[in-house]
Amino acid sequence: MRADARRNLTKIVEAAAEVVAERGVNAPMEAIAKRAGVGVGTLYRRFPDREALIAAVGHHYIHTMAEALDAAALRSADAWGAIWEFISWAAAPGRTALSTALAVLPAEAIAERPEFAGVRAGWVERFAELVRRAQAEGSMRPDVGVEDLIHLLNVFTCHPEQLPAPVAADPGRYLRLMLDGMKAGAATPSGA
Repeated sequence: MRADARRNLTKIVEAAAEVVAERGVNAPMEAIAKRAGVGVGTLYRRFPDREALIAAVGHHYIHTMAEALDAAALRSADAWGAIWEFISWAAAPGRTALSTALAVLPAEAIAERPEFAGVRAGWVERFAELVRRAQAEGSMRPDVGVEDLIHLLNVFTCHPEQLPAPVAADPGRYLRLMLDGMKAGAATPSGA
């Protein structure tokens, strides 16, 4: 692919992610082309239909998540700090809008595509490794798994409309409270 074609492709996918976050998965293709600074013809040459474009947005999204997790792991002195940083990044309001928009799609539209599934599997494994490290360091409860964190992210990033009003008013506060409950020493004894 020529360098200018690659740049146009990147601009289109990034613009599509922004527009989908703002207007949903049925946002007009013309609005996406305009945001990308390309003609509608250029958009349709790269993506023959909305399904192909949305799949590319999903692929871009999971790559961005994986890159953010890796960056948090590199920047943080310990695994718990990396987990905290990544979850805070993922739950930031601008990012949750895209997660919410993509969550309405059927699994075959994005999640079941091999290119998405492969990147997601690698991301989950690296996230699980951070959890194991945090537990080995003694900073995270031993009964918390990576799936618990993924479910937490799912609630706060993909389905914020299902949060009770007080939580939705200040989701960051409640996310911090829930994360604090995952720290070592926060476990409630069995039977309590």
